[in-house]
Amino acid sequence: MPTYKVTVYTVRQFSFEKMDNIYLTLLDSEKQSSKRTLVDQSWFSRFKTEFSLDIHVEKNIGNIVQVKLEKDHHNHPWFCEHIKVQTPSGDCFEFPCYWWLVNENEVMIREGTARLPQDDTKSFQEQRKDELESRQKIFRWKEWSPGLPMSIDAEVKDLPKEVQFDEEKELEWYCNLGKVGVYFGLEKFDGLFESWKDIKDIGQILEHLGTLGHKSAVLENVMQNWNQDYMFGYQFLNGCNPVMIRKCMQLPDKFPVTHKMVEGCLKTGHTLREELQAGNIYIADYEILKGVPASSSQRYLTAPICLLYKNDLNQIVPIAIQLSQTPGETSPIFLPSDNKFDWMLAKMWVKSSDFNVHQLVTHLLKTHLFSEVFEMAIYRQLSAIHPVYKLLMPHVRFTIAINAEAREKLISKNGIFSQVGSISGDGMGKLIQNAMETLTYKSLCFPEDIKARGMEDVPKYYYRDDGKMIWEAIHCFVSAVVKIYYDSDKKVQQDEEIQGFVKDVACSGMNNSANFPKSLESREQLVEYLTVVIFTASAQHAAVNFGQFDWYAWIPNSPSTMRKPPPQKKGQVDMEYIMDSLPDRDCSCKALATVWALTQTEYNELFLGMYPDMYFTEQPAKEAIKTFHHKLEEVTNIIKSRNDELTLAYCYLSPDKIPNSVAI
Repeated sequence: MPTYKVTVYTVRQFSFEKMDNIYLTLLDSEKQSSKRTLVDQSWFSRFKTEFSLDIHVEKNIGNIVQVKLEKDHHNHPWFCEHIKVQTPSGDCFEFPCYWWLVNENEVMIREGTARLPQDDTKSFQEQRKDELESRQKIFRWKEWSPGLPMSIDAEVKDLPKEVQFDEEKELEWYCNLGKVGVYFGLEKFDGLFESWKDIKDIGQILEHLGTLGHKSAVLENVMQNWNQDYMFGYQFLNGCNPVMIRKCMQLPDKFPVTHKMVEGCLKTGHTLREELQAGNIYIADYEILKGVPASSSQRYLTAPICLLYKNDLNQIVPIAIQLSQTPGETSPIFLPSDNKFDWMLAKMWVKSSDFNVHQLVTHLLKTHLFSEVFEMAIYRQLSAIHPVYKLLMPHVRFTIAINAEAREKLISKNGIFSQVGSISGDGMGKLIQNAMETLTYKSLCFPEDIKARGMEDVPKYYYRDDGKMIWEAIHCFVSAVVKIYYDSDKKVQQDEEIQGFVKDVACSGMNNSANFPKSLESREQLVEYLTVVIFTASAQHAAVNFGQFDWYAWIPNSPSTMRKPPPQKKGQVDMEYIMDSLPDRDCSCKALATVWALTQTEYNELFLGMYPDMYFTEQPAKEAIKTFHHKLEEVTNIIKSRNDELTLAYCYLSPDKIPNSVAI
């Protein structure tokens, strides 16, 4: 009697109640099938991750193209990683699944060779449509806040099992939140809601760091040199928000800086006009904050403009700061030649504005919310057998889950961010709406963004240098995979699932944005689009997330909020006014603990190029993954060699420190 040898891979079940029965059926291309066979029902099965069974058939039923799994009760969800089937003739077939069986349901698992919808048989095309219709009922769009990208229509507790944290991740997440709570308990200073006495006094909140973690070399450097102009300027290139700075060839009318004001900062004998023309002047404009309401009458927000200069030492240093978008007597232009308190406070105001834009636009909107839109569209439009589904799944792991947690705990009306930042819940919506109006798909293409900001040649811009290498590595990898499955541009045009995916992103997820493509015409466009998805979820998120504790833990360097209005005249502030402007003790502690929690990677983190889940089964795709991995190792070594020569190492875009997905 012909025998098919089957191995089922799953995860350990930690419940001690009776497990549900799982049944398996093999099907060939002629829809002939084996008998429905029980996988395992022993008490010990809950602790196993691998089940082997022999399925006897009266006659050989040919090459197996599908495996049907069924669950008979609705007590416990059951997860299937993948299945291997060895035929009586010795051929082996892989069936990737990575799906939960919930309640009394069944799942049909296709043999793992990736297929475009137009290359499938008619019956499988129908099956794909059914699969997507079923998923679209589970993954429904919801307008979480007007003008923002759409999100999943589910609270944390109601999320589909496929996108929830696994047990390890959930344990770590709540453990870290617990540590933050303990830290708050330790830091109950006298006068919790009072101002700090002086800058040195703020060091108290870093004395008990043992509860959270230790100070990095970067943080030590920040604490020592935060008030130096070169350190202020360096952060526009390699800090948490390295995307605000752009080359300035002509000063905007709203920022009337004169040569006389900045003469002392420029190379001897050079005029401001000459330095502008030479490409040595840069600008950071926070116009996006104009009209955004502050979170309370005790917190202040403004929309500053900062002019920066590349000096003889190839440092980027600030040379003029205006704390509003409207010049005039009540909005003076602050200069390095002003008294030290005026200049210190002006820089703090810029950094506070930068903190708020970084958190809500650069970080939340452009990595978290965009990645969730991509993930939703993947589930809604791409069959599990589609090569692009297989390519992108590792890069959306836990993204919907972390965003759902953020909506409840961090960015809700009374969430942590409104407690530590300058912007109310309504203000957050207004700021993100402002960003969505000006944002384009092309700005997510890393090389295009660098070029658009005129930042191709500025020295010591490690974010650009490392980001470019990562972008090219991802682009080559994606290109190799796309060429395996699409032999022409026509194949892209005819792929209904890919076209549905891109359209769903633009029309539903991005609120019918005219700035996002609604269709793709060529392999080249597809490669760029998929590179954007992967780069955004991995490298871009790493660059703007994992430096937060380094750069924000020392509160004077990047105040999360300001408690006094910006000065309207020069020469009227002193150190006491500055300390009363900075976050109070309570707010400082919350800000520090929050940025610590946001920068923790998982114990078993999957970094860029690590694909332990077997989505692709065919050799050419596996070879592309291997080549990608080797390329990333080369990039890691290049960055390490460079960093060995630097006083201040830039590690956020080292591939061995870039998680695959937005998961924190």
